Amino acid sequence: MSDSFRVAVLRGLSRRPRRIPSRFLYDRRGAELFEEICGLDEYYPTRTECALLDRHSPEVAVLLERRQPRLVEFGGCSPAKARYLLETTRPRAYLPIDICRDALAAYASDIVRERPGLAVQPIHADFMQPFRLPPGEGPVLGFFPGSTIGNMQPEQAVRFLARIRPLLGEGGAMLVGVDMKKSHERLFAAYNDARGVTSAFILNLVERINRELEGDFDLGGFAHSALYNAGRGRMELHIVSRHRQVVHVAGRPYRFRCGESIHAEDSHKYSVEEFQALAKRAGFRPAAAWCDAEKLFCLHFLRPQE
Repeated sequence: MSDSFRVAVLRGLSRRPRRIPSRFLYDRRGAELFEEICGLDEYYPTRTECALLDRHSPEVAVLLERRQPRLVEFGGCSPAKARYLLETTRPRAYLPIDICRDALAAYASDIVRERPGLAVQPIHADFMQPFRLPPGEGPVLGFFPGSTIGNMQPEQAVRFLARIRPLLGEGGAMLVGVDMKKSHERLFAAYNDARGVTSAFILNLVERINRELEGDFDLGGFAHSALYNAGRGRMELHIVSRHRQVVHVAGRPYRFRCGESIHAEDSHKYSVEEFQALAKRAGFRPAAAWCDAEKLFCLHFLRPQE
């Protein structure tokens, strides 16, 4: 259990409204549940993004002028997506970055077995905080799939991209997967699946608090809620108290009213124009944008502005 998790939880439960950063959803169990979500019929982002990568990753290699990059994947514990770029860009090194040490180690071992000639350098870090890349040659291709950037507030996303930009080096670029705006019905179904896997994923956060922080959350006393906020262009995921109750975490009491919630995650949706405008504010030049026919998802290829 990391101190950062303890600090974030105690701080998040003490504020109003209550909020815990979404990156803490991804412990080992959370990562397993998210992988299950990715295969659900209702959850379109993963299969749509994979189809776009299958179709357009050769174009990424062309835009890189066939130069072998160092491929840096942010949140790199999902093998399906990186493999397209590993095949087409033939990187000189692959550097997956993730906050979950166990999942990162297991994933890196799988890639080493699959590609014995590839230099694999896993980085255990919270990429929302400053970190360093190990020294190496060649341009950096930053890969940020899954619309994880949508979990950030827009200003936070600008700051993140601006901080990453100097790491890319001469000839470097970013490839970012971004979920797009669409009907409320399609979004609601994706985040409220019939099997309840998304609910289990979100509620795993309080189970993790129980496991790691001496919490006594009554799991039956809380429910998952996912609603679309049209004004902010995002899905909002909450853990909602079903009744008045007192919860203890690390020996501290926290009182919940009926209907009071912990804000667990946001998922912002962007049009092509909206995301390109955001990227420009961070010092990037949009070079390509590839969307599927239904305009569900988009891959953005960004160059640092000179």
